[in-house]
Amino acid sequence: MRIIGLTGSIGMGKTTTAKMFRDLGVPVHDADAAVHRLYSGSAVAAVEASFPGVAPSGSVDRNLLAERVLDDPEALKRLEAIVHPQVAAEEARFVETCRGRGEPVVVLDIPLLFEAGGADRVDAIVLVTAEEAIQRQRVLDRPGMTPERFAAIAARQLPDQEKRRRAHFLVDTGRGMDPARHQVTAILRALRFAP
Repeated sequence: MRIIGLTGSIGMGKTTTAKMFRDLGVPVHDADAAVHRLYSGSAVAAVEASFPGVAPSGSVDRNLLAERVLDDPEALKRLEAIVHPQVAAEEARFVETCRGRGEPVVVLDIPLLFEAGGADRVDAIVLVTAEEAIQRQRVLDRPGMTPERFAAIAARQLPDQEKRRRAHFLVDTGRGMDPARHQVTAILRALRFAP
């Protein structure tokens, strides 16, 4: 079984691209979705203990948590120490389940693949990218997003140019979704997994 690492900075269209892989029958593990589940389940107690007040209703409020960790590298490290091992365990179960089913390829959708040192866990890296102006507009159109918050998030991510250098394949969503879909299909063909 081959493992594709799907990554891309905020606002690049990674979620949409992951859906394109799913639509072609490729199983996808979404690290962000795993974190969402943990924030409503097994990670709540540890996150609340480390960041009192971020789970007022029994689930972690991502906005309250972001206020506490976004500009505090030490706080972010504490959070990652809680969440990353649980996400890694869920990912490992996903890979083993897919291997047991005989899947020829799976996608691990990991936003911070390079930043978290995950490139060695995958066989090929697909980077979702777009021009900076498109990325910025997409992000600033999100509810509650500010230029300052976007800058803080972007500062935690490798520059897109560096990610392009490290990736095996690119999906450019800045040209529209149909061309991006063709790029996904071409990547699967190149890896001999196209339907």
